[in-house]
Amino acid sequence: MIAERLLTTRLRGLRDQQLRLEPYRPGDLPSPSHQGGYLLYAHVPFCHRLCPYCSFNRFPFQEDAATRYFRNLREEMRRVADRGYKFGSMYIGGGTPTVMPEELVETIRLAKELFDVEEVSTETNPNHLNEEVLGQLEGHVDRLSVGVQSLDDELLRQMKRFDAYGSAEETLKGLEFAAGRLTTLNVDMIFNLPSLADDVLLRDIESLTATGADQVTYYPLMVSPAVEKPLEKALGKVDYGREERQYRLLSQRLSEAFEPTSAWAFSRKTSRMIDEYIVDHDEYVGIGSGSFSYLDEELYANPFSLRAYNEAVESGRLSVDAHMPLTRTDRRRYRLMMDLFGLRLDKRAFRERTGVPVERALWSEYLFLKAAGAFARDDDEVLELSETGRYLLVVMMREFFIGVNGIRDLARARLPEDERALFEEGMPCSGPVRVPQPAAGFD
Repeated sequence: MIAERLLTTRLRGLRDQQLRLEPYRPGDLPSPSHQGGYLLYAHVPFCHRLCPYCSFNRFPFQEDAATRYFRNLREEMRRVADRGYKFGSMYIGGGTPTVMPEELVETIRLAKELFDVEEVSTETNPNHLNEEVLGQLEGHVDRLSVGVQSLDDELLRQMKRFDAYGSAEETLKGLEFAAGRLTTLNVDMIFNLPSLADDVLLRDIESLTATGADQVTYYPLMVSPAVEKPLEKALGKVDYGREERQYRLLSQRLSEAFEPTSAWAFSRKTSRMIDEYIVDHDEYVGIGSGSFSYLDEELYANPFSLRAYNEAVESGRLSVDAHMPLTRTDRRRYRLMMDLFGLRLDKRAFRERTGVPVERALWSEYLFLKAAGAFARDDDEVLELSETGRYLLVVMMREFFIGVNGIRDLARARLPEDERALFEEGMPCSGPVRVPQPAAGFD
């Protein structure tokens, strides 16, 4: 698709100049500017095995380190409460948040005590789909997102996941066991893996549909510079020329049992919680090492170093220590991408937020998408995406998250040598990042 190539080229040209972090006043997170509407994001950066495609902030699991970390995560939560924040929803990402389920549950309990949290989502891996873990999560977690990535044993071996998380058959049994235990069961998958054949992709979708999962999220493979070489060695070279074909294949096949709820999430009609919290929440506070906050249209970051994170919280302050400067155009692009990622942009709401109609505020982005056939509906009220538009949003999010992963790469390059060695030990586990940042676009 010519539009994809043009979009990718332009986004990559803008990415480096737009996505950057600068030092910020330690612990100085703004107070809330309004009541409600915020989401609480908590990051748990521990995994039993590190996978070759992942760029998230994560470290090999060590019980003592994780116990201390969870304790500090709860303390940081108390400090956020002291600032006056209230949250209706909580999302826990990683890493693997369920590495210590009893600590996770204690953290969720505290969040519900301190705030008005009504919905809790957490990520996990297939080997935790058992009674020991699920039995503890019931009554505390509403939505469970399982990082499966593939149901092909050979691909699982290439990704270093077979031995750590089980075979495809074991994973399917775990998903069937988990279905119906919580309000929503989501399965995270990856398409456009170098050795993922189309017939394997379609076979995986058929298997997932039969499990009873409420939602399936298919991410494109997103490779940051730091993991490009190890990923190529483990899986092969990424071919973006296959991406659109596989997206259309999976979209058409999933649509037989599911309906699209974001550019890459597909949900059964009975499922009320969608994969990406950024669609429903404009602002969020991030706690934990390597997490981000987006408040009053400004982005803040916490330290990637576990040592620096622990020292910050144990000294009595919030851990935030970096900031990303955003221009007015950055903020408008962010809103455009996040709204369209949720398949629909309310033109009136956009105008009220920015003071300018979307067609004028971002005229070049709007005209490009319109010319490419991205809109199934474009009238005075809304923009709604066509299937082509959904794929172009996948491209935008892919390049955006690669840029975000580049920030993570730079942050990790500045880690103390002993912590950097821990990160590079093995290779990480879990799907793409849940924390958004401002979108690149066209000038």
